[in-house]
Amino acid sequence: MLLAVAAGWFLVLGMRFVVPAVLPTIREEFVISNAQAGLAVTVLWLTYAAVQFPAGVLIDRIGERTLLVAAALLSGVGLLGYFFAPVFSLFLIATGAFGFGTGLYGPTRGTALSRTFDAREGTAFGIVMAAGSLGAAALPAVAAFVTTRYGWRLALASAAPLFMLVAGALWLSVSDRPTGESERSLRRDLRTVLTGFRNRRLVLSVSGKTLMLFAFQAVTAFLTTYLVTVRGISQGTAGALLSVLFVGGALSQTATGRLADRYGTPSVLTAVALVSTVPLVLIPSVRGVVPLAVVSGLIGVRMSVGPLANAYIVDTLPDAAEGTGWGLLRTGFFAISSLGSTAVGLLADQNLFAVAFYGLAGLTLLAAGTFVALPRRDRL
Repeated sequence: MLLAVAAGWFLVLGMRFVVPAVLPTIREEFVISNAQAGLAVTVLWLTYAAVQFPAGVLIDRIGERTLLVAAALLSGVGLLGYFFAPVFSLFLIATGAFGFGTGLYGPTRGTALSRTFDAREGTAFGIVMAAGSLGAAALPAVAAFVTTRYGWRLALASAAPLFMLVAGALWLSVSDRPTGESERSLRRDLRTVLTGFRNRRLVLSVSGKTLMLFAFQAVTAFLTTYLVTVRGISQGTAGALLSVLFVGGALSQTATGRLADRYGTPSVLTAVALVSTVPLVLIPSVRGVVPLAVVSGLIGVRMSVGPLANAYIVDTLPDAAEGTGWGLLRTGFFAISSLGSTAVGLLADQNLFAVAFYGLAGLTLLAAGTFVALPRRDRL
């Protein structure tokens, strides 16, 4: 069961960043603007966001086994749809299907692991998260390589059979659990959550997380396009540089958790946000593949904000409706951050790529300002 869930997360996390990796080729074939290309990435993340809260409700009613299988199948269908999308409008529909499928997988994966590996939950989550990081680091580079030789359609659709195999493995390995109508009142939980949203610590931490995620979605959506169209780098090399970004993210996450335990989460979040402004400012001026690889790796450092901010936010939510509140917040900050790619696309169409990167650096600096105002969790 653990292997099946990990394989699914490897594909889900990795393939979510394959579309941005091959976006220059897609943009060229459909003859679309940067804003339209950004819209495609927005659709991917907006549909992902839309199912975060409903997925939590459905888990209690139909169980993880059915949802995980449905998520894998829908993701595979979406990727297969890319192969048969002759026009951009159908490409967007395939992107939406893939976004819905991957959105269902994330929350369901977490509850399935917690229920099955109660005594070894940390180890199980560590293995699955490592698989996801490996997928994010490897698949964009592989897809960029395949795209240069066989085209973007095959690069995306070739993963569809793998999702189908994962769906079969999940059906055979994940056990059913008793389901039924929850005795909890969703309306009462929502009232509790809305009351908790008045908490200053929650407002600050969610605001900082959203700003960091907005900039992350924006820069990952257009980094390869910028490198190919403005800097003249090949599609394969640009895809590899995007993969370096995720390697940097994985390495930073191994260190920031320990630092947060020692110095406090707010201090580490502030430091990460401040460091993350530097590579965004450097992108327009750095020359050469090796320096660009270093900058890409430094951009990935911002990924360590995710687990730290998530833990802080969940700890701040009202205990009486923690699950409901977390689902709503995930939907909210993923939906808002999904607009980052469209915003950068609009600026890019005006030949303002550099302005876009400087603006994202400014938002990152603003996030640092929200994090510095947070109290340590052990002082709440």
